[in-house]
Amino acid sequence: MTEVRTPAEMLDERRHPLMTRLPPASHDRVARRFAAACARGDTAALKAVLTAEATVVSDTGGKLRAAVRPTRGADASARFLTALPTGQPDTTTTVEPVNGRTGLVLRRAGQAVAVVSVTVTGTEVAAVWIVLNPDKLRRWHRP
Repeated sequence: MTEVRTPAEMLDERRHPLMTRLPPASHDRVARRFAAACARGDTAALKAVLTAEATVVSDTGGKLRAAVRPTRGADASARFLTALPTGQPDTTTTVEPVNGRTGLVLRRAGQAVAVVSVTVTGTEVAAVWIVLNPDKLRRWHRP
């Protein structure tokens, strides 16, 4: 599967030591809690898994309507994330490797509509990176 590059990959490891020292199994546990909350559209569960300063960044490539600026804070981020089409009858949400770590892929009729990666610090999600740009999602489509 082709990698979806995110700004998380550009972060200076010295500024984010928890991100670089977190064992993959710990990242996976937190990412799966996040994925379950997203799939249910559960704002309270999302807030519980997000840091107070959580940030959500969307990449639409200018092809879709979405927030131009990052969404900041657990409340605003949880509300933003529940607006994703997760949990809708025609959308599947799967936990899959994204950039080498546990992430989410949202599909409708096999066509990827979003790929989500998360930055985990400790037991919470600190940043969410959502690729919505259709040009970057083509290789994530499934028959």
